[in-house]
Amino acid sequence: MKWEYKTVPDWTIVQKLSKELNINEDLSSILVQRGITTFQDAKDFFRPQLAHLHDPFLMKGMSEAVDLLSNAIAKGSKVLIYGDYDVDGCTSVALVYGFLREFTEQISHYIPNRFREGYGVSEQGVTHAIDNEIDLVITLDCGITASDQIQKLRERDIDVIVCDHHLPEHILPNAIILNPKQALCDYPFKELCGVGVGFKLLQGFCLQQSIDLNKLFEHLDLVAMGTCADLVSMVGENRILTYHGLRLMNDNPCAGIKALLGILGKDEVRSVSDIVFFLSPRINACGRIAEATQALELLIEKDYTKAQGLAEGIEKINLKRKELDAQTFQEAEAMIEQGKSSTVLYDPSWHKGVIGIVASRCIEVAHRPTIILTKSDSGLLTGSVRSVGSFDVHSALTACSDFLVQFGGHKAAAGLTLTEDNLPKFKEAFETYVQNHLFEEDVEPTILMDLDIPLARVNMKFLNILEQMGPFGPDHMAPIFSTKAVQNGTGTKIVGKEGNHLKVQVVQSGEQREGIAFGRPDLLEVMEKENIDLAYSLEINNFRGVKTPQLTIRDIK
Repeated sequence: MKWEYKTVPDWTIVQKLSKELNINEDLSSILVQRGITTFQDAKDFFRPQLAHLHDPFLMKGMSEAVDLLSNAIAKGSKVLIYGDYDVDGCTSVALVYGFLREFTEQISHYIPNRFREGYGVSEQGVTHAIDNEIDLVITLDCGITASDQIQKLRERDIDVIVCDHHLPEHILPNAIILNPKQALCDYPFKELCGVGVGFKLLQGFCLQQSIDLNKLFEHLDLVAMGTCADLVSMVGENRILTYHGLRLMNDNPCAGIKALLGILGKDEVRSVSDIVFFLSPRINACGRIAEATQALELLIEKDYTKAQGLAEGIEKINLKRKELDAQTFQEAEAMIEQGKSSTVLYDPSWHKGVIGIVASRCIEVAHRPTIILTKSDSGLLTGSVRSVGSFDVHSALTACSDFLVQFGGHKAAAGLTLTEDNLPKFKEAFETYVQNHLFEEDVEPTILMDLDIPLARVNMKFLNILEQMGPFGPDHMAPIFSTKAVQNGTGTKIVGKEGNHLKVQVVQSGEQREGIAFGRPDLLEVMEKENIDLAYSLEINNFRGVKTPQLTIRDIK
């Protein structure tokens, strides 16, 4: 990998902040790099306050949406909460449905099936709302591009509130729209995900109805889960909501999250990574290979004993998902062609629910734009697209659209469908486009380092302050450090049930530390060299109550 370092901050500011906060200059340097330059900045940063959340009525459409919701509840109208099948969608529905059911019995929920209905507001979903004589539909994490389907609801006098965070198209649905990215919306924070927009609707509802906001804050564990899983920017309101949501997960989580943690053998959620790598895949597994409604039922279940049973069922689904994932990736990896600028792979037997995961894993192997395709029930080929670096896959698909039935997505990821007859032509056109538009820096993996520090600085005092800089995520990633000229210790070895991780022990000037390189047993050969350079992030390893620093290795030279 290519190692780069962030710009060295103004040292005068670093020293001043270091004295004001009584922390070492390495830590204050990290803060200044992230725009925290004063004592007040640091105070707000280290202790995010729910009181600093923006007024929900600054969002375009909020007053109308809250009025409509309040009137529907007051009249006993039938309300349907409609969401997407991923973690953001499931937590959005669990949040809004779970909160509003305390105020009305005339409320139900709906999440489409990925395979039968596809993403967003489906024809089946519209039919369900009409057949059940719904009066108000609230869409969450979807709906902003569903103009045709929403118009069918409106023609039946069904009101619609769209809570979405995806980019709007030129034509907006005939609905009350809550989306901070829509034109003429002055809401100060644009990076909320679906569950965040749903939270703002409930916040507005509480303020209008004089409901204690602490009742809403009791659901912040769901907001944090959806926010972390959707990998949205971890700054501003997202960081405030996640900070308090993580605390709630550890102090008093909902029954469903508590049951999931029990399945995992965890008694706490330490970071965003715990959500992204442990909790989220289990929720997502339902939508990928079964029914997302199963995940929703877990998240809205109040009884812990019942939640345990639901969590056990979801764990079985996730194990099946992992088997499909591993098998499909093994087959796909063997098909990757050498000397190409892109990867386009197809097998009609691959499961649609895991092709996105497999595309991401193939990029780790070949590091180039990748499309994984399978055959759908309609006979068309359907695929997931993943990008590398700054390469725009949506523009690439646009250039190849003559060979596609449809496609959609954004710069980094997309989906597409095409006929099997057009696959060879599309594959050739896509490869040609990538060859002409992919830059060398896009395919060269790069690590952006915060600081170079000696191993002696890696201690629990340093790490305790570093941990308080979390929660980390996009636009506020965990700091990455380098330490140069260390020696291999005696405890370095390959570990894991399948021998797929490397445990390292390193020494520098008499200081010894341990770390783990996940999925990198190949680095053992490098560890046997003299004067090793390390790139790593830091975590606290809590083993039987004893806390020690752990290096999470990113690269070794």
